[in-house]
Amino acid sequence: MSAPVAVTIEGSVGIIELARPEKFNCLSLKVHECISNARARFEAERNVRSILIRAQGKHFCTGADLTEVKGKLNDPAALDHFIAFGMNNLRALESSSLPVVVAVQGLCLAGGVELMLACDVCFGAETAQFGDQHAQFGLIPGWGGSQRLTRLMGQRRALDLMFSARWLKAEEAKEAGLVNYTVPEADLHKSALEYCQKIATRSRPGIAEMKRLAREGADLGIDQQMRLERDAAVRALPSDDVAEGLDAFENRRAPEFKT
Repeated sequence: MSAPVAVTIEGSVGIIELARPEKFNCLSLKVHECISNARARFEAERNVRSILIRAQGKHFCTGADLTEVKGKLNDPAALDHFIAFGMNNLRALESSSLPVVVAVQGLCLAGGVELMLACDVCFGAETAQFGDQHAQFGLIPGWGGSQRLTRLMGQRRALDLMFSARWLKAEEAKEAGLVNYTVPEADLHKSALEYCQKIATRSRPGIAEMKRLAREGADLGIDQQMRLERDAAVRALPSDDVAEGLDAFENRRAPEFKT
């Protein structure tokens, strides 16, 4: 039996590829475990500077593996572990020191949307569709969807999307702030990989610190946010990467970061 997730490294990009197209890449506990292990591996490897999450087949991901969920309904401990592990896995992606880019084709629904929301930058095929199907089947989000949708879209639009269970076309999702770039489906993986390769030329510590500031600062008041950034800037400015960046700027050349 083949692995449900294919994990590779291309240059400085760690690639996590959902590999169950026959099941619309639905998220089982094993899939979450594979994603978690791959993320930890990439974070530990100095040459990996960004993560790309993509999927095989026609659709990115249509949600949780409901066959597995049904099998746990009479086992509260197993059900709690399934929900908790998935939630912790997506939280770890969100708080990873590496930038995480996701490439979405076809349908991205329910748990698939929750995975997409935990990433930093989203590329969507022009034909992709996004939706939260939980309400349609008497379910509620369990991997952070209710919170991340609200943060990205605003409360009214997020509640409408959850209540109605309607699907957003890629351009609608972009207008709502869920998608950064829409590209022809044939160019999706290439465009997302090129973006990751571009990020790979940046300072790894610098990118990590910007991500940390943006993520952690969202939960603070404005004065605390400014102090968080001020402290980070004071720590970062004496670094070797900043010295290299300033020298490159002065000499009109591309910087070559060592970290």
